[in-house]
Amino acid sequence: MKKISLSLMMGLMLLVVSPTLLKAETEPTTTTTATAAPVKSAEATAMEIRLNEIKAMDMKTLNAAEKKELRKEVREIKSDIKANERAVSGGGVYISVGAAILIVLLLILLL
Repeated sequence: MKKISLSLMMGLMLLVVSPTLLKAETEPTTTTTATAAPVKSAEATAMEIRLNEIKAMDMKTLNAAEKKELRKEVREIKSDIKANERAVSGGGVYISVGAAILIVLLLILLL
């Protein structure tokens, strides 16, 4: 009995695998996809220019208050750039697998 079930299982597995092997192409086809480069706004380029100006400054000539002010400005510019990048990319809402399963189960139970 074990030999029959084993050979039947192997036969079914071969039937499942062989159609996929038959569809395999001998030469792979190449496909090209055009990806759009992210467009930077004028504000983003101005912020990057300001960051480069700050990096090029000689920090040794500045006093502590001016350095602190520049650090705050750099942090603010970087957070603005990140916020703009998130807005351009669409942000999105992420949901975990467990939450998705819970939502599906609740929908099944309620409907």
